[in-house]
Amino acid sequence: MLCCAAQAQTPTAAPMAPVAHGGLAHSGLAHHGLAQALDAAWQRTQAGTEAAAARERAAAARLAADSLLPAPPALELNHRSDRWHKDTGALENEVGLALPLWLPGQRAARQAAAASAATLAEADEGASRLQLAGEVREAAWAVAGLQAEAAVAQAQLGYLRDIATDVGRRVQAGELAHSDALAAEAEALAAEGALAEVRERLFAAQARWLALTGLDALPALDEAPAPASADALPAGHPALQRAAQAVDKARREVEVVRRDVIDAPELTVSYRREVAERGAAAERSLAFGLRLPFGGDARNRPLAAAAQGELAQAQAEEMRLRLQLEGDLAAARAGLDAARAQAAAAGKRTGLLRERASLIDKAFRAGEASLPELLLAANAAAQADAAMARQQAALGLARARLNQISGFLP
Repeated sequence: MLCCAAQAQTPTAAPMAPVAHGGLAHSGLAHHGLAQALDAAWQRTQAGTEAAAARERAAAARLAADSLLPAPPALELNHRSDRWHKDTGALENEVGLALPLWLPGQRAARQAAAASAATLAEADEGASRLQLAGEVREAAWAVAGLQAEAAVAQAQLGYLRDIATDVGRRVQAGELAHSDALAAEAEALAAEGALAEVRERLFAAQARWLALTGLDALPALDEAPAPASADALPAGHPALQRAAQAVDKARREVEVVRRDVIDAPELTVSYRREVAERGAAAERSLAFGLRLPFGGDARNRPLAAAAQGELAQAQAEEMRLRLQLEGDLAAARAGLDAARAQAAAAGKRTGLLRERASLIDKAFRAGEASLPELLLAANAAAQADAAMARQQAALGLARARLNQISGFLP
């Protein structure tokens, strides 16, 4: 039986195969999907910490905007005495409180900006998770494809070793020349080297997967395909939501600057106790005051220009991102169609070469075909099997990339 002709199926739930010199072992996590792998990767990445920090900043901004005062109050203490010159006993003590005041519409504008910042923090987390999902998908399919290649290379090695053993027996029986035994052994050694090369690449891919997710097993690549009828980007695309929310936040900041025309006015309330001269009765009074800072272009125009610049940049980034994603979506759909066609062609070619190798194998065992002819046919079938395994993984990756560009999380 032709061992190298065993069809390589795309692995969808297989654990990582152990490889030589510290390969990854099997794990109960093998039956978990990409969603669990994404969660594991999220816990290991700095993006999760940054998202939490952004939420904390947004919460702090909202707390400040909801405050009754735009800034903390200030305590004023004054003491006056003529002890060091006339020394008539004149004495004055004053304690006051300065209360910053909101300008008309300023508090509402800052509350709206704080709410927009909180929504942006959530949108930024969703976009970061989507970006990380792309890395997880790429890493998973890289391992899956190499696992399939390693399985094909292992089968080919086993087959060639069987051939070498059979040729050795026939050489001893005088049916084949010693050169045939050498050729068969050389082909088996070449297959052994090819298997080692594939395992080396597999080990590297597994190491990248382990560093990314912390999982020692490949999950089931079971995500649902993107809807075939969705030719446009979905409205809930995380990256587009983040860009749109960045525009909204910038617009809110423009409104904050428009309302914040001067520094905060201050209402002062003070209590004064004064004595005109030594022995005189103390007089007490309560005073109210209002401090109004001036604004002007020197203060306001740079702030307004900066806010408008941030808004224009956010709007341009949103447009650029939408155009880029639309182009990437069209390319991903075309790539998926091409991968399907290539996988179908690879499957047909593999079937033909496998059948041919099987026929030549039977003829060789019957003494009707030469060893070089058998080895050529076996190598061609094995190469076709490996190509089909790679193409099946490429097809799965093309589906995953379409989901990624469409904004769908695993």
